[in-house]
Amino acid sequence: MIKTPSFAIKSAFTALVVAALMPADVLAEGTIAGTDIDNTASVSYDIGGTPVTQSSNTVTITVAETLNVVAVLQSPQTAVSPGDTNAPLVFTVTNTGNGPETFTLAVDNTDAADDFDPVAATPFAFFDSDDSGDLTPADEAYVPGTNDPLLDADQSITVIVVNDIPAGLANGDIGRSALTATANTGSGAPGTVIAGAGTNGVDAVIGSTGATATATGEYIVSDVAVAFNKSATVADPNGGDQPVPGATISYEITLEVSGTGTATALVVSDPIPTNTTYVPGSLTLNGVALTDAADGDVGQFDDAGAPSISVTLGDIAAADGLQTIGFDVLID
Repeated sequence: MIKTPSFAIKSAFTALVVAALMPADVLAEGTIAGTDIDNTASVSYDIGGTPVTQSSNTVTITVAETLNVVAVLQSPQTAVSPGDTNAPLVFTVTNTGNGPETFTLAVDNTDAADDFDPVAATPFAFFDSDDSGDLTPADEAYVPGTNDPLLDADQSITVIVVNDIPAGLANGDIGRSALTATANTGSGAPGTVIAGAGTNGVDAVIGSTGATATATGEYIVSDVAVAFNKSATVADPNGGDQPVPGATISYEITLEVSGTGTATALVVSDPIPTNTTYVPGSLTLNGVALTDAADGDVGQFDDAGAPSISVTLGDIAAADGLQTIGFDVLID
């Protein structure tokens, strides 16, 4: 059974965008290994006024296989809690050589410069079989020496490395995990020739990457969870609760931190909906009125561009309790 980690920061107002950093500019090194390059010269001349064309012997050069690989981290810094299991880091491995090659994958979690060493799970890696970009039950477990990935030239594979996070870590601690891909045919100094080891028996030549590549991902311990919710009530001009023109919508935003850590530099922002107008002076925090101007208090109504409200809460911990923000708009 695959367990996915419980990620610590769960804020509905914080958007985490993971860009697809597929190495589109990294391409295989030219002509496919095993391709024959034939060359025949010709000479033309006259004998007694008769034109004659004569061909030389054909010289054939077979393109050798270049062994190259690139590994790229796809995950941003990943938030975890102490004791999490199977915390994923996503990588891509691309064969940038010019022939099919099988690669062995390995993980190294012993970075002397970080605060803790993640513990490789068993198994320590999965192939993203369903192209979800995350660890799911459909993903195939990697077993070194059994299903090492065979990649054609230019082909990539997504690898999800999974680690367990030790208990007893402090908020803000950093742990690093490195994935290495190495060509099974051989690796080492660029330019090294491995006779007859390439495609269809051609020579294999170790390329500029040394036929091995490493990418490193990073975990950060953040034992903080942010519960965030928004609700609305309507009061119409007739004393009812129908959302008709001229009715007031009163929004309430609640936010509460749990865990042992602190959510720092916390700011809540909310755009004023289209077809409504902000009610001046209606912004509150925990029942206390805030001014609309950018002044000494933590609230602001900004109408310089698209109108919005914002409240700067700063550093919030569980001990600060429930935070409640309110404001009103009129339906146009």
